[in-house]
Amino acid sequence: MKKLYLFFLLLTLSTLGYAAEPLKVLAIGNSFSEDATEQYLNQLATMGGHELIIGNLYYPGCTIERHWNNLMHEKGEYSFRKIYADGHVDTIPHCTMTRALHDEPWDIITFQQGSPVSGIHSSYSLLPLMLRRVRAMVGPHPKFLWHQTWAYAPTSTHSGFAAYSHDQMRMYASILYCTKKVLADNPELKGVIPSGTAIQDARTTFLGNDLTRDGYHLDKKTGRYIASCTWYGVLFNQPFTISTFLPNGMTYEEGEICRLAAEEAIKHPFEIVELKIMTPTEKTNKE
Repeated sequence: MKKLYLFFLLLTLSTLGYAAEPLKVLAIGNSFSEDATEQYLNQLATMGGHELIIGNLYYPGCTIERHWNNLMHEKGEYSFRKIYADGHVDTIPHCTMTRALHDEPWDIITFQQGSPVSGIHSSYSLLPLMLRRVRAMVGPHPKFLWHQTWAYAPTSTHSGFAAYSHDQMRMYASILYCTKKVLADNPELKGVIPSGTAIQDARTTFLGNDLTRDGYHLDKKTGRYIASCTWYGVLFNQPFTISTFLPNGMTYEEGEICRLAAEEAIKHPFEIVELKIMTPTEKTNKE
């Protein structure tokens, strides 16, 4: 009788969309993975009926070259933030990459480039070595994904923006080129999380062409929500229903743009889709 009860309990949970085990995701990143994963992603997963453990191996501005050197020399430079399904956060300071890689049997591990050189192909030369090294350390189970980051705001004063002639579209195009090359040259990477394209899609709307708080980090409401919706869509292979969760202060129209930007970017990660969404004023006038 107990076995029969357990069977029906598991069947009910699977029907409701809850996994038997939480999805465990590690981002080998920097402040851009912080923007994308540490604010809204866990809430999106919970409200969508999923259990998620997020690990962000954080060092500000960290490039592939620095990640590689940290790994090879066991440097404890990282702040390892681990966000549980209930929202609890553990932070391990002075963490090594090896420590984070072995912290959980990760299901997905993501990689990304430091934003100033994200559109400079020569800066990716050490990525194949790092992918092979990480694979040897974690075994065959985790799926490796690439996090495609975003172009800076047109008015950004970041010194790295000079490499793209202070041109947002030039930076975005360069990031796309490098993303395509990275995926083509590294079959170990099984897909892309197109946060950069999602942000660029949203920039075609009344939200404007900035969506940052300082010219390069995403603004704390709209930009971060777009990136989190994009991660959610890729990780769980489904769009997010905005009626379930919106950040404080976000209107329904803004949320609709964020959700659609994420959905279109996932379908078309290497092209901008102009989102046809009316402003609140246009909608009122039409009515």
